[in-house]
Amino acid sequence: MANSAVQEYRLEGLSCADCAAKLERHLSSLPGVTRASLNFTAGKLTIQGNVQISTIVDEARRDGVRAIPAEEYHAEENQAFWEKNRRAVISGIAGLLVGLGWLLHYAFGLEAAAKLFYLACIVVGGWPVAKKAVLSLSRLRLDMNVLMCVAVTGAVLIGEWSEGATVAFLFSVSEALESYTMDRARNSIRKLISLAPDSAVVLRQGKEINLPVKDIAIGDLLLVRPGEKIPMDGVITSGRSSINQAPITGESVPVDLGPGEEVFAGTINGQGSLELKVTKLVQDNTLSRIIHLVEEAQAKRAPAQAFVDRFAAVYTPVVIGLAFLIVTIPPLFLAQPWEPWIYRGLALLVVSCPCALVVSTPVAIVSAIGNAARHGVLVKGGAYLEEIGRIKALAFDKTGTLTMGHPEITKIYPGQGASESDLLSLAASVEYHSEHPLARAIVRKAVENDLPLRPAQDFTALTGLGARARVEDATILIGSPRLLQQKNIDLTVWQEQLTTLVAGGNTVILVARDNIVMGCIALSDKVRSSAAATVAKLQSLGISPVTMLTGDNPQTAAVIAKQTGVDSFQSSLLPQEKVVAVQALRNEYSSVGMVGDGINDAPALAASNVGIAMGGAGSDTSLETADMVLMGDDLAKLPFAVRLGRSTMSVIKQNITFAIGIKLLAVLAVFPGWLTLWLAILADMGATILVTLNSLRLLSIKQEQVGQEHSHQGHHHDSCCGGHQPNPSTGG
Repeated sequence: MANSAVQEYRLEGLSCADCAAKLERHLSSLPGVTRASLNFTAGKLTIQGNVQISTIVDEARRDGVRAIPAEEYHAEENQAFWEKNRRAVISGIAGLLVGLGWLLHYAFGLEAAAKLFYLACIVVGGWPVAKKAVLSLSRLRLDMNVLMCVAVTGAVLIGEWSEGATVAFLFSVSEALESYTMDRARNSIRKLISLAPDSAVVLRQGKEINLPVKDIAIGDLLLVRPGEKIPMDGVITSGRSSINQAPITGESVPVDLGPGEEVFAGTINGQGSLELKVTKLVQDNTLSRIIHLVEEAQAKRAPAQAFVDRFAAVYTPVVIGLAFLIVTIPPLFLAQPWEPWIYRGLALLVVSCPCALVVSTPVAIVSAIGNAARHGVLVKGGAYLEEIGRIKALAFDKTGTLTMGHPEITKIYPGQGASESDLLSLAASVEYHSEHPLARAIVRKAVENDLPLRPAQDFTALTGLGARARVEDATILIGSPRLLQQKNIDLTVWQEQLTTLVAGGNTVILVARDNIVMGCIALSDKVRSSAAATVAKLQSLGISPVTMLTGDNPQTAAVIAKQTGVDSFQSSLLPQEKVVAVQALRNEYSSVGMVGDGINDAPALAASNVGIAMGGAGSDTSLETADMVLMGDDLAKLPFAVRLGRSTMSVIKQNITFAIGIKLLAVLAVFPGWLTLWLAILADMGATILVTLNSLRLLSIKQEQVGQEHSHQGHHHDSCCGGHQPNPSTGG
């Protein structure tokens, strides 16, 4: 069957970055293919155009790669034993044969008998390579497989049977190890893919029906039994249970959830039975978006890779040309014998493949991004990993970032002629149209007290100040003291009360009807339990200043700043003023991070070198606007991200230095004849394996515990998610 538009495949057996690039170019040239995009680090192929699936599968198989259509891919059972262990078995047999050959040759002096074992080793270890080499030559490609075949064949022709067999064996081992290490690096994605079930129990007309998740529609009711994985994003309609959200947020402590609260695909239901209404299709759910964004991030090239690509593009043809000159010039112009110079040329050919250099950066990036995702930190690309590792200053939003973002009313002060209930009811009637945390707190309190909400017309959000609306033919202003002062409303009689409340760390909302103050409402927001420890940890990592940018008043900001330990703060900032503050920090410190909720602070996040959003789980806006997303509301993930970014940069520098250094040493060792063929293999493939193993160390970096957050899921979305309108009051 031919498919137009987009086809996606998962790839198995793809361990060479250079070969992957050449396969991508070949698939792009196939009839009917308008675009082929191969993400080597994620093992993912995307085809656009009108081409049969069987054609893509067959062409990939010719390159020794197994292409599996994405909808048929099951990460836990995707390979049979032979497919999974083929390279290891071949390497084992080749190793046994070459070992017997060495024994006969060097221990017993039976050179003729040894040659039979050497030949058998070359055939067993080299046959898969030879098939790929023939294919590469048919496509006019000069890759590592061709160079290996030339080296082995050349060694046999000049009588170096032992060298030829050793090269075939070592190359076979290196391919097996390279495949294993790349699989380890890709494992984080495979684990994410395997998290969500393939089917779910749907409740329709009173019956339980088991359906594939791709056939489930928005609005369907699902039954999730105790201990089962939640198959789709949805809202609980019945039941209560503790949910392990670690796959999404990285937080291992289960969260107690009940009716009206949101759950995510791939999370694990605890002891209760749940019914939930599906809110997103399988391809749009939070887990699918995380997988997609992580894969896209792994495919994005870090700045360090630009240097690597430029170097490799020049290095390979130069060394191949040098190998040709070494083989021809001494015999033709210096009367030297052909055999030793052919041997040296073959050794140099083997070294010419830039495998170690090509994988030095992407494997480090894929390992780090995969590890970050496992800990609930979504990084949008290698560039941001580099940037978070080099930031010198960090700015925090206050509401929902350093504080819980769940402000509560502490006191209501009605003016003359008004009651507490009248004031709260009127304020809630206007704030009902806003999604800001302060507005939600006012509405929540009114609903708890069973107060009526009156119709409000002509609602207008006054960015960074408050809001205006008409209620019962009166103009109602609600917001910060600054808003009422701008409207020339006299606050003299309220000044002492405002000063006292603000000094106590409260945020004060004033309510005026037809330019007459009806009263004020005091709210406070609890500082996150991990905020002070996180700030201290960031400071110990050398990040200074750690500053707070808030739209709140100076007195409240000072209280929060003291409790969290930030170096400095700026208060009473409008959204555009936060942008100016971030730009000023960039001018002074060159690399600055900004942490906010991803919605109200989007301009400031964009102005920083790295925009970091809090609480991205379930929030499309946070996932799209920020460069880095803390999927849970745990600030402790921030020092982890900084350490991971620094470690990634360190590993990349080590890899590049090592890969280039080994290559240059090998090239220099050719001229005096010190570089044997087997040493050339070790120099090339050994370097590839070592830089890959070095990169895998990034998988072992763990988050240090600097405090725990156990915020309630239902409240979480008041402050972080759901497309908030601009700030209607003074918080931020």
